[in-house]
Amino acid sequence: MPTPHLARPPYPPPGGAQGEPDESLAARLGGSSDAEAARCVALLMARHWQPVHEYAAICLASATPTAAMVASAAFHQVFERLTLGEPGTALRPRLLVTVRDTVRLWATEEQVSGVLPELRKPAGGRGMRTAASLVPENRRLAQRAFEGLFPAGQCLLWHTEVEAEPLDVPAGLLGVDLETAALTLEQAREKFREGCVRAHQELAPADGCRLYNRLLDAPIRRGGDLLPDVQRHLDDCRYCRDAAAQLGLVDKGLGELLAEAVLGWGAARYLETRPDRAQRTSRARGSGRRGGRRSAGGGRSRPLSRVMVSGRLPGAPRSSRALRTGIGVASAGLLATVLGISLWSSDSGTAPAASTGAIGAGVTAPGTAFPTPSADPAAPGTTGLSPGTGQTRLRNVSIGLCLAVRGEPRAGAAAELAECSSEQDQQWSLEDDGLLRSAADPGLCLDSHADAGVVVLGTCAESGSERTSDVRYDVGPQGELLPRWEEGVALAPSSPQVGTDVIVKARDGSTAQRWAVDSSPESPGSLSIAGTRTPSARQADLSGDAT
Repeated sequence: MPTPHLARPPYPPPGGAQGEPDESLAARLGGSSDAEAARCVALLMARHWQPVHEYAAICLASATPTAAMVASAAFHQVFERLTLGEPGTALRPRLLVTVRDTVRLWATEEQVSGVLPELRKPAGGRGMRTAASLVPENRRLAQRAFEGLFPAGQCLLWHTEVEAEPLDVPAGLLGVDLETAALTLEQAREKFREGCVRAHQELAPADGCRLYNRLLDAPIRRGGDLLPDVQRHLDDCRYCRDAAAQLGLVDKGLGELLAEAVLGWGAARYLETRPDRAQRTSRARGSGRRGGRRSAGGGRSRPLSRVMVSGRLPGAPRSSRALRTGIGVASAGLLATVLGISLWSSDSGTAPAASTGAIGAGVTAPGTAFPTPSADPAAPGTTGLSPGTGQTRLRNVSIGLCLAVRGEPRAGAAAELAECSSEQDQQWSLEDDGLLRSAADPGLCLDSHADAGVVVLGTCAESGSERTSDVRYDVGPQGELLPRWEEGVALAPSSPQVGTDVIVKARDGSTAQRWAVDSSPESPGSLSIAGTRTPSARQADLSGDAT
């Protein structure tokens, strides 16, 4: 419910972040002398009192002395937990949430609300008491992602985005230099986004929602359009619409998203009381980029080229998988519900036409469906794919591009479709036990289960090991590559263009899921993208007979 516009109370201003970090002060609340504990309490309250008190007034819809009582009670509760060993990082959001919960708890106690009438206001404690939830349902993913974020990341995101303070403020609270704070802030942004994507999959009410998990995130991250099938799903699914909205706010409204997800009640009013938010636009114009903050134009600017991410040192190359389109495949149930779905079928229901001319075979105009190859996929002259087949290229029947490795061959490198050539990264062998091995690095095999449905290279697993089925395939009667870890799925390109990812998709019998072999070296006119191809490849099947 809306709260009245409140004047800012004349209570002590927040203390600066200079001196000892919050964590150091919090650690000395327990086990030190009374004088030392009192000093630490005073410093922590000076830093956080004003915003905590202001939020208490918002929750009560009243700036009476009761707000100071609520704020003091919140400090007492948090400090007590700190003496028991809880970390003292990211105190601000923890104190604010404690304020909100305290008001609601007091409002439910008739005896307390009897002596504190401010708790009875419909826009305050009374409204909080009757509310089913204090955090909107359409902010649940962001709430879960923030709760799972590492404490330093919570501190940096909250103070730079919600409080809109310059980076040196949370850096002082953490006791780190500005460069470290900037790097950690970028890590926190990425981890928060990953947490939202993971929460969407974990909390999905239906298997179909999990299917669109990665296909929802990647286009939003790039600022592109959603696939038509994904958009149609969003039209019918409120849960996924809310997820898309939250992901869209990560780069263009993170402060609002965090306040609504963490506080919920009174979030908008709290944002209005933040003095630095009103100055953000003018400060951004005057100082340009600062510590990874968003620019005045709304886009997020990165302060440094190297970013700390889990398990990787600053300066290490970032994985290309972070920005590519994928598809989430989580369980047999999810796949069983979408066997009839084709992400790339023509809107008119007619068979897609081949792309020729300047665009060339294997490449289609933006927005078009998968083309039909001009050459007969069952033409004689080559052998079909079957277990024990020697080294060969694998050509997608629909668009005429070959299965390749993106970048250097290493574990985690993505599989993609590329113009067919004699490069080693396009050479594969299907062994007798179904292992699909890369010739670029014989120790690596095609793994369809490691990255939420996006096909990558992984270490080859021995038969009987935990990952046996992740890197082994059967060949369907129409030339499909069928992962053994799940029935009813097949490998297919995510879109009909050079460089597209190879993904796991519900098996639908389309040509996009069919693969042909071609053992001959690349020659002029063979598998060319110039619009003509020699009939040198044949559709694969288990028996090796032509189809």
